[in-house]
Amino acid sequence: MKLPFSKPLFYSIFSALVICLLYATPVDAQENETEAEENTTTTEDLERQIAILAEEIEQIRSGEAEEELTEAESRALGVAPSASKVYGIERGVSIAGYGEVLLENYASNNQSGVGGGAASKFDALRAIIYTGYRFNDKIVFNSEIEIEHAKEAYLEFAYVDYNLTDNFTLRGGLLLIPLGLVNEFHEPNVFIGAKRPVTEQAIIPSTWRENGGGVLGNFGPVSFRAYVVNGMNGQKFASKGLRGGRQKGGKALAGDMAFAGRLDVTPTPGVFAGVGIYRGGSDQGQVKDSNGNEISMGTTIVEVHGQAQFRGLDLRGLFAHASVDNAGAASTALGLSSGKPIADELRGGYFQVGYNLLSQVDSPIASLMPYVRLEKVDTQYRVPTGFTRDLSRDGTYKTIGIELKPINNVALKAEYAVITNAANSGRNQFNINLGYAF
Repeated sequence: MKLPFSKPLFYSIFSALVICLLYATPVDAQENETEAEENTTTTEDLERQIAILAEEIEQIRSGEAEEELTEAESRALGVAPSASKVYGIERGVSIAGYGEVLLENYASNNQSGVGGGAASKFDALRAIIYTGYRFNDKIVFNSEIEIEHAKEAYLEFAYVDYNLTDNFTLRGGLLLIPLGLVNEFHEPNVFIGAKRPVTEQAIIPSTWRENGGGVLGNFGPVSFRAYVVNGMNGQKFASKGLRGGRQKGGKALAGDMAFAGRLDVTPTPGVFAGVGIYRGGSDQGQVKDSNGNEISMGTTIVEVHGQAQFRGLDLRGLFAHASVDNAGAASTALGLSSGKPIADELRGGYFQVGYNLLSQVDSPIASLMPYVRLEKVDTQYRVPTGFTRDLSRDGTYKTIGIELKPINNVALKAEYAVITNAANSGRNQFNINLGYAF
């Protein structure tokens, strides 16, 4: 017979009723005395067992987490650890979240000795609530609602998964684009650094999400995601990169669609490497020349990435290359200056190393990790004929910092970044970030 509720709930309720009935059955005094001598089970034992059963029933009813996903399982789903909470419950609602507070202090003078520039900032950068609902063992809803800068509200992602098999899932909704090391895994206790790498802001425009659908799956050490989504809005591209082209799911123009995919290989726990690719139209029928003819702006991003964590050592690296078709014609049509065009090609990459000084000792503190990141980004790597490069966008970033985690869910990070560029206008920064996830 098919029960109208889960088997664990049925068994728990049935067991509680049996114990309650046995405990409440009237017997005469002599029988009670005999039972007391023969049965070692005390009233306190029964009460304790009933309390345990009641707790289990409440856990099943409320959908509280029954298991925590491993890092590899979380990565195969394309969601960070806290965002994956809904996948660890049997049924019902899940709540999780994360947040960051960031202090940015800029050097008084740039690399040429010129003063001025940006003022120091103290920002309640992000406060996030994940809400999910597991309908059954096949269908899951997951979402991220974000408040940025203490005043701007966004829907970061919202999708429904349909689990066809143990290894193959359909997904649709507002999706995180599966490129890079940060875009999907952007919780502050997951990535290293007070600020996200510049490559994963200007070229892979994290946090990057679009409307669409697709498939994801894993087969042994191999995992993949493949989505069809609305294309970017090329009218918002600039010399500083592709970040302005994100449509973020709000009334997104969909005259041009795009493909986004990722393939990762995890040969052993803590080590993985992979490749991501994005290709789609980005003019959305809105970019036209002086004669009213549409200018086709195809956009391609290809990236390779890797990460290795073992015995306290943390190594991460990424290289990304992007290109925009007809960037020159589009720059002219959009009225961009000759010295700040949309680039034909953009390029960036970084290598990062950290070491947990407490990894080989027994300590109540989860991690104390010094780290170094070397990064090179040029969003004007190759510009169209007739335009000149914006040299301020050819930058080098040398960052040294330290991350303290009293527990794995809370991270305090401080770093100093030496920033230079080809225009000699780079300005160093000192940053402090307090982040949490639950």
